[in-house]
Amino acid sequence: MAITKVWIEEGCIVCNACEAETPDVFHVTDTSCNIVGSARKDGVDSENRDEMSELNDDVQTDLADSIIAAAAGCPVEVIKYEQA
Repeated sequence: MAITKVWIEEGCIVCNACEAETPDVFHVTDTSCNIVGSARKDGVDSENRDEMSELNDDVQTDLADSIIAAAAGCPVEVIKYEQA
């Protein structure tokens, strides 16, 4: 199983749970959470809600379980992802 895309919907409460779970993918800012550019094919740091950039191939497979765990642990359920 691979996670091809991950993004943050509106409503992030910057609790830092996702970054604690998967710092190679998530970075919490003062106002939201970004998907780090080094994990994305477009290299942009953002919530990835507008761009919907795919994750790099190695991230899609190597960190899939951690991304799913971060989404499951999000208290406001704003982490969304697509599976292949």
